[in-house]
Amino acid sequence: MLNIAGLISIIVFYVLILAVGIWAGRKTKSTEANADSEEVMLAGRNIGLVVGIFTMTATWVGGGYINGTAEIIFSSGMVWCQAPFGYALSLVFGGLFFANKMRTEGYVTMLDPFQRKYGERMGGLLFIPALLGEVFWSAAILSALGATLSVIIELDNTTAVIVSACVAVVYTLFGGLYSVAYTDVIQLMCIVIGLWLSIPFAMTHPSVGNIVETAPKWIGTLPASQSGTYIDSALLLTFGGIPWQVYFQRVLSAKTAFRAQILSYVAAAGVVVLAIPAVLVGAIASSTDWNSTEYDGELPIPAEEQKLVLPLVLQYLCPTAVSFIGLGSISAAVMSSADSSVLSASSMFARNVYKMTCRQNASEREIIWVMRFAIFGVGALATIMGITISTIYGLWFLCSDLVYVILFPQLVCVIYLKAANTYGSLAGFIFGLFFRLAGGEMLIGLHPLIKYPFYDEKNNAQLFPYKTLSMLITLFTIWAVSLPFKYVFENGMLPKHYDVFQCIVNIPEEKTGLRAATPSEAEMTSITLDQKTYETNGKVNPALKFSKSDLLNAENLSQPPTPNSNNHRTSKSFDKDEGESSDESTGL
Repeated sequence: MLNIAGLISIIVFYVLILAVGIWAGRKTKSTEANADSEEVMLAGRNIGLVVGIFTMTATWVGGGYINGTAEIIFSSGMVWCQAPFGYALSLVFGGLFFANKMRTEGYVTMLDPFQRKYGERMGGLLFIPALLGEVFWSAAILSALGATLSVIIELDNTTAVIVSACVAVVYTLFGGLYSVAYTDVIQLMCIVIGLWLSIPFAMTHPSVGNIVETAPKWIGTLPASQSGTYIDSALLLTFGGIPWQVYFQRVLSAKTAFRAQILSYVAAAGVVVLAIPAVLVGAIASSTDWNSTEYDGELPIPAEEQKLVLPLVLQYLCPTAVSFIGLGSISAAVMSSADSSVLSASSMFARNVYKMTCRQNASEREIIWVMRFAIFGVGALATIMGITISTIYGLWFLCSDLVYVILFPQLVCVIYLKAANTYGSLAGFIFGLFFRLAGGEMLIGLHPLIKYPFYDEKNNAQLFPYKTLSMLITLFTIWAVSLPFKYVFENGMLPKHYDVFQCIVNIPEEKTGLRAATPSEAEMTSITLDQKTYETNGKVNPALKFSKSDLLNAENLSQPPTPNSNNHRTSKSFDKDEGESSDESTGL
């Protein structure tokens, strides 16, 4: 029977979130008359420190994170609860090695450096694992929310998923990152209040034992035979958590590169702290005599039902009012991740696929509308998958593996390996994909083609850290293939026209591509030609450069210098009063 009081509480919560999202959307300066896609995608690179910390933390502390942490404590023990520390280290390493460089270059999406270095089509290929990861992530957490609502208020699973997805999509459509970021503030507060409020009631329930005395049960053990799998999972969470657009969207929206790093470090601490109530819920569930509660399901709780441990604790160990507040916190956690994921996938599609690959001269207004349609499309796709696909978690795990195996080494090479080129990138993509798929994925019925060392025939499980091996193979392949191609082309051992990917020597003189950033200001610069703006690919046409004599003459005449042709001008002007050129202009 539908719980009317619970339904009303959820409706009130959803209306509040929707109202905040629409209000925040009004902060965006992008209008139909003055369209700016960066304003929608990155909130004009003007996200404040506090809001930035909230949205960065809320993105990671999603429905899968909260529910999954409680589930793993209950089913396997705290020793297997790797996500909090794995994600925290991921944010720390992301801040140390990638946030500063990406923000300083002024990129708009995570795929920008790939398309600048490898070309539009290779960047489009790398969009596939990034998109799949975002979509399946959204679908998995929407599915978890539907199951949660069906347990506590007995709301139909399909209705719960559709309504939740619609709310997230609507306010994301209104304001882009502004709406997502400001609703994250509310959602994170709801998560903290809701979960911590439920802990005392659940812990003091008569059916719950002393969690200190039951510690051996919920702490768990690590068999020696599982050490390879354990290491593999830890590395996947740590380094596979970096190359996600949801992370870099927040990094790139920060006002400065330094602030982008601060967001990462503080969010890392927040991720660990916010795991504590979920860990306690798992420990409480493990210490509960479920026979003495009103729970009428199968006991012991079967494996397929253990993902509902958190809502079961709220339902049977807490007062009704508290369980509704806790339910709101779970809904908040889901929405804080789902909206971010939908916006991220849509941003990459609109910019890196539609604009860079299909219509390079598309107007800002056109890009924004494509992005809006993409938000609706990605949201609808995730919703349909969350309702219909029973193996959604298996697909999500596989896509997360592909992000680790393929995108992480690609990101390392595009940022740190100067010699990396499209030939190496494509070879690395193919080899990494093959070795990961060859390892199998039993959650979706994909049997292994390669049985790595220590393969468990009885349980059909790979005990060797084959995911990390596949990642290292990708990394090595990019390096091993890029260097020979670079050498033979640059030394004239192969004719220039054989550089079919046009990435080493056969580079067009004028090529529309990604904006080149000035490190000092981390802003985007562009070149306007006959009143039309064309973005540079990091390689400037010599005809548009200023010579030293141009700058000296400009100083003497106290006028801005002009390039060789009067029809060319830079979008960044010079200071006419001082007669000195700005850093942005000389950055061209």
